[in-house]
Amino acid sequence: MIVGRIIGWIFLAAAFMVLGHDILQYLNTESWHSILLGELWYDLNPRGLNFMQAIIQRYVLAALWDPVITTVLLWPAWLDFLVPGIILVAIFHKRRNQKSSNFST
Repeated sequence: MIVGRIIGWIFLAAAFMVLGHDILQYLNTESWHSILLGELWYDLNPRGLNFMQAIIQRYVLAALWDPVITTVLLWPAWLDFLVPGIILVAIFHKRRNQKSSNFST
């Protein structure tokens, strides 16, 4: 459970870092351009993006790349990190210990 929570918080931190980048870029240029996930991935590792496309199209399912993954890559990067982060933190949140319902005295 703690691993899921940590991964969720890492996703949330990444979302806010990318959103911070977008806000700083807006303040410098005075025009809003949210960096897309595919654009961010290509900036960080262009060969990795091409490699992932080749692996998915050849070994997983060719139809998965074009409508599904391409759509996700065209979303704002902060949104792509924010949604899974919130979901993971919500699923793996720390539950309070429930008091046992033993009524023995």
